[in-house]
Amino acid sequence: MLHPTAIIDPKARLAEDVRVGPGSVIGPEVELGPDVEVGAHVVLEGRVTVAARGRIGHGAVIGGTPQDLKFRPGTPAGVRIGEDTVIREHVTIHHATRAGEDTVIGAHCLVMAQAHVAHDCVIGDHVIIVNMAGLTGHVVVEDRATVGGLSGVHPFTRIGRLAYVGGCARVLQDVPPFVIAEGAPARARSVNVIGMRRAGIAPEGRRAVQRAFRLIYRSGHAPAAAAHALLAEPGTDPLVEHLARFVLATRRGVIRPAAGPDAGDEDLA
Repeated sequence: MLHPTAIIDPKARLAEDVRVGPGSVIGPEVELGPDVEVGAHVVLEGRVTVAARGRIGHGAVIGGTPQDLKFRPGTPAGVRIGEDTVIREHVTIHHATRAGEDTVIGAHCLVMAQAHVAHDCVIGDHVIIVNMAGLTGHVVVEDRATVGGLSGVHPFTRIGRLAYVGGCARVLQDVPPFVIAEGAPARARSVNVIGMRRAGIAPEGRRAVQRAFRLIYRSGHAPAAAAHALLAEPGTDPLVEHLARFVLATRRGVIRPAAGPDAGDEDLA
């Protein structure tokens, strides 16, 4: 299952059923799990781990040196990719900058063609990163979030669970969970109703998140004050609690609301 033109270091650890396409280069610290498929002209360098059933598209470069002027060559760091994740054509993923750490792509993710994931990013499970999106260093993307095509995400920014970042967005601050963000700079437009439904969240949970969204973005309160008020309520919905704690944990601040009185007012029933 290994093409004769592929260059595979004998120290690399490959499961018996791994498939490697023509012209690919696999370095000595690479570990590929069962049923992993590597396309043509792929470069896997440094400490790269791809879990079971991963798919690496043609021309991808994974494990490359970080584009960080502070990085010290020789630092032992890597890239870790979860099971059932698909990395499409010409994606670049750089390894972490700190010793013993990894740039992480979770399980069941889809990273579309020509996207870039920079050093020290941590991507959760079931995340979609659309074509040509760029995640700069130390970005965190929580489970089931989507980052739209041609979007750019500022270093150290967080994108919350089930958030949806529209195409061509310029993300300079944290995007809270369950929020649709769009624009340059990105602004909070509404609640990600479709994503929540697809994730199996019941109408009661969606309505609770809608109410929380309005308190954070439409009440005139500062986001942190609104988050404290949400946590102080008896019987706070777990989804709302996650949203509120995300807001309180921000270091860069959360994105501001989009203009327009109708933003966020979709019916969640």
